[in-house]
Amino acid sequence: MNEQHPPLEQAPEPVQLAVDLIYLLESNAIDPAVALEAIQMVEADLKNKLNAATEV
Repeated sequence: MNEQHPPLEQAPEPVQLAVDLIYLLESNAIDPAVALEAIQMVEADLKNKLNAATEV
């Protein structure tokens, strides 16, 4: 069980962001249900922005 993992700095950017977001949510004691609902809103907003960018 002593697996070696590369440092976070070498992880793909989405993994780094996910770790940062998880840390932010946990360190602020955000209720997981509230966090998930907020993340769904963020996802919808980002998808709208991506769609708008591809329509230009």
